[in-house]
Amino acid sequence: MATAPTSRFITAGTGDPTQPRAKGPRLSAHLPRVILYALLTLFCIYYLLPLYVMVANSLKPLSEITAGGMMALPDAWTLAPWQSAWSTAQIGVEATGLRPYFINSLVMVIPAVAISTILGALNGYVLTKWHFRGATLIFGLLLFGCFIPFQMVLIPMARMLGLMGLSGTVPGLIFVHLVYGIGFSTLYFRNYYAAFPTELVRAAQIDGAGFFRIFWRILLPSSGPIAVVCIIWQFTNIWNDFLFGASFADFDSQPMTVALNNLVNSSTGVKEYNVHFAGALMAAAPTLLVYIVAGRFFVRGLMAGSVKG
Repeated sequence: MATAPTSRFITAGTGDPTQPRAKGPRLSAHLPRVILYALLTLFCIYYLLPLYVMVANSLKPLSEITAGGMMALPDAWTLAPWQSAWSTAQIGVEATGLRPYFINSLVMVIPAVAISTILGALNGYVLTKWHFRGATLIFGLLLFGCFIPFQMVLIPMARMLGLMGLSGTVPGLIFVHLVYGIGFSTLYFRNYYAAFPTELVRAAQIDGAGFFRIFWRILLPSSGPIAVVCIIWQFTNIWNDFLFGASFADFDSQPMTVALNNLVNSSTGVKEYNVHFAGALMAAAPTLLVYIVAGRFFVRGLMAGSVKG
């Protein structure tokens, strides 16, 4: 049987392995992604450039900085600026370094974050699972407290701290941040618990579980995502706060941010930029560490409970 002659011409796009592939369409398809990655890389470099300047200059002698080598890597690597900022730098009239003020910030931020998170969880639990008259009004007042500017509460808060005997102390700063943080923590947990099945709470009540047993055994163990959000938010705000620390603390109870400002302003003669950069990195390290460790849970926790059902 005679076979039909094979055609000499092969239509483009039939997948013949002997023919070269056209590179134009593939290149044009990937061009937007290449441009996007290039722009993102430029933005990333621009955003991280200040961090590079701080790290590089905190590890070099002051002579290299004053010679105009701020953007260059250190020729002589040294940790002396870090040691000076931590223990021997002059802050105000004393050469105490940032160490005692770093401890003040830790002593302030840990209980303030822990207590405000627990109280916010309790408030969210009560406002969503234990309905009572005036619950909406109470939540509205707590929500209104989140948007009151710091400057409006300085004089009333100073008066209250004086009456309580907490003026100029670390417990006084804990109280201030606790009061100001309850509104935010209540908002987070209230929205999260609104999507929690009420039937589980009712079933626990039928089985004889009380108020706190339901909270500790049912709601709190399932509150991990929103608790991480609340902790990160509260930790960042309290650690980075300057206004309350400058207004309500004395020299011995100042937090890290106030001490860092005093360190920069107390330098006389030649500014020790390498020591200042090291101190700024010390002040930023805890919040940076928190975001590195738990940052991936932040957005996940924000989205948890955003859709009911």
